[in-house]
Amino acid sequence: MPDRHGPFRTARFVLEIDGVAKAGFSRCRLPTASTKVVEYREGNDTEPTARKLAGLNEYGPLRLQYGATVDTQTIYDWRRLVEDGKVDEARRSVAVVLLDEEGSPATRWGFERAWPARYEAPTLDATRSEVAIETLDVVCEGFERLAGGSTDDAE
Repeated sequence: MPDRHGPFRTARFVLEIDGVAKAGFSRCRLPTASTKVVEYREGNDTEPTARKLAGLNEYGPLRLQYGATVDTQTIYDWRRLVEDGKVDEARRSVAVVLLDEEGSPATRWGFERAWPARYEAPTLDATRSEVAIETLDVVCEGFERLAGGSTDDAE
C-alpha cells in the first residue's frame, strides 16, 4: 500500500447500479445534501428572532456522463422504465466508488431508492471529432458516504 498523503484524486472511480450496470463513466457529479430550515416563532416569544428548526432533508441529482456505446443501451433501458410509468420497478441501489492509486476502493457513496429522472442524448456534429456523450441524472431518497467498500474490479 502506498504511503498516503493528501486527498484522493478524482480521476479513478467506478459506478455500480444494482441490476443495470457496473461501469466507468467519464464524469460523475455527486449530489448535494441539505436540510431545509424551518423558522418558527410563537406569538408570546420575547426573543426578537425565530427559532431555527430542522425540516426535510433534500438531495440533489447524481449526474453521470458517459460515451455512447452499444453497452450503454442498458442504462437507457433503465430510464425507459421511468418513462413507461414503472418508477417503483426502476428504483435501484447505486454506489459511486472512488479508487485509490492501486485501484482499490478508497471510499464510496451509496444511494438509496435511486432512479433516472433525466436523460440527455449527445449533441451530434459532423464537423467535429468529439466523442458522443450521454448524460443521465439520477435522483435518490438518501445517501451516505462510507470509508472503503468493495467492488469486484478491485478484488
